[in-house]
Amino acid sequence: MNSEANWAAAAQQFQQELGKYWGQALQTMQDAAPTGGALPTLQFAPEKMRELQEAYVREASELWNSGLQPPQTKDKRFGHDAWARNPVAGFSAAVYLLNARTLLGMAEAADADPKVKARLRFAVEQWLAASAPSNFLALNAEAQQKALETKGESIARGVQNLLADLQQGYVSMTDESAFEVGRNVATTEGAVVFENELFQLVEYKPLTKQVYEKPFLFVPPCINKFYILDLQPENSLIRYAVEQGHRTFVVSWRNPDATIQDKTWDDYIEDGALKAISVVQDIAGAKQINALGFCVGGTILGTSLAVLAARGEKPVASATFLTTFLDFEDTGVLDVFVDDAFVQFREMQLGQGGLLKGQELASTFSFLRPNDLVWNYVVGNYLKGETPPPFDLLYWNSDSTNLPGPMYTWYLRNTYLENNLVKPGKLTVAGAQVDLGKVNLPVFLYGSREDHIVPVTGAYASVKHLPGKKKFVMGASGHIAGVINPPAKNKRSYWTNDKLPDGFNDWLAGAKEHAGSWWPEWSGWLKSHAGKQIAAPKTYGKGAKYKAIEPAPGRYVKAKA
Repeated sequence: MNSEANWAAAAQQFQQELGKYWGQALQTMQDAAPTGGALPTLQFAPEKMRELQEAYVREASELWNSGLQPPQTKDKRFGHDAWARNPVAGFSAAVYLLNARTLLGMAEAADADPKVKARLRFAVEQWLAASAPSNFLALNAEAQQKALETKGESIARGVQNLLADLQQGYVSMTDESAFEVGRNVATTEGAVVFENELFQLVEYKPLTKQVYEKPFLFVPPCINKFYILDLQPENSLIRYAVEQGHRTFVVSWRNPDATIQDKTWDDYIEDGALKAISVVQDIAGAKQINALGFCVGGTILGTSLAVLAARGEKPVASATFLTTFLDFEDTGVLDVFVDDAFVQFREMQLGQGGLLKGQELASTFSFLRPNDLVWNYVVGNYLKGETPPPFDLLYWNSDSTNLPGPMYTWYLRNTYLENNLVKPGKLTVAGAQVDLGKVNLPVFLYGSREDHIVPVTGAYASVKHLPGKKKFVMGASGHIAGVINPPAKNKRSYWTNDKLPDGFNDWLAGAKEHAGSWWPEWSGWLKSHAGKQIAAPKTYGKGAKYKAIEPAPGRYVKAKA
């Protein structure tokens, strides 16, 4: 088997097998392509392809000559010692990893425009994640060992888990029975003081004798529920704001059903964010408030501020944007899903009414990290018969929300596809022309270094469009873990740089790293815009007009998709 002739034959066999892999990967991409059309003819750089082939033959030879002993790997899917003790399983893992590296190398060698190349890479990654030997009981040495140790009990539990997940319609990521909204998540004390078709406004009980005169409003994403900002007392950004002396309110978006399936982006601006701003002003008797928008909530807040500016109104003294797109030029991996044909299809399907189901959005976001958020749980739940441990963040992640079709399709076309928010006068929202260049107020911008939903470069791009005094901070970790990083845990780090050049890389080159949470940095900035301190209110709302309707977190957030 070590002879040159045999390796030539092996190389030829590899080319045939690789052709099968490549064909399947391309078919995966074509099936998932938003256009639904044929893929362009792909060409590959000859030099890179030759390098890939030579590397493959060399590594395959080394693997074979090792006597079928698989090399050590840092891939956690194959990290259990059962893989090393089972030559067949270990060898299958090693061959899979070699093929994976080769296929990804081929994707990089494709001579195509960036969008096609990104789609190709994404499709190959999805196919590779799904085809890993760890996903199959016949090849998963760890699952086999567990089945023997439990005398088949783990397989029986896995079947039960599979049937339960089939019934609920999604893969369980945590023990959902351990959590209940209002009991052990979303527990900061408060009351609902206003509601309409789109949202409830929750006011929180002060935890200080005095509060700042300018109240503070959270505008969370409507794609998820607000309690990501209020999971547990020790990691609640809402509670932290209350503890810092802010009279705090949050928009709790309604989980849409058929009665509001025709709501538009204009409705979410006029009857959502703008109404919330107005009500908070009225309750507190304040000329101005401070506001924070998170993710899509930040896009809604930014649009609302542009509408207010066009109307000549300035009820917001300062704005905080957490992991927010205003400029959708660089949307990262999400760009692979969006093109004109896909948007047209969605407009035809949902543009005049209907609901985008929450589970569809949740699945899309999960498959951005398929090994961590999909196949990891397939293996654990079904092959090993495990019940995933309680985890508040993953419980929230599974608590999905719907979106009204017209609102979703407007958002899709005017942000991800055409990037119209940053084109002065291009959009008319709630009767006003949108121009972010007129949103002249102090802003705090935050991006997470490893964010796969709002890349930090996309979060930073807002500095080019907002004319007021700006501060940008980058935190470690991803879209959620980077934001929910309370000071008491003293975890991770963050970066600051008072200079704001046009390009993010230039900003990063001059940035200084600090240990711990970015929350105190933000808190100090917010206090400088919050005004003087006054006596904390003793009751919720304001008289008969805004009386307490029900205790926080309210019934809207408890509605299931």
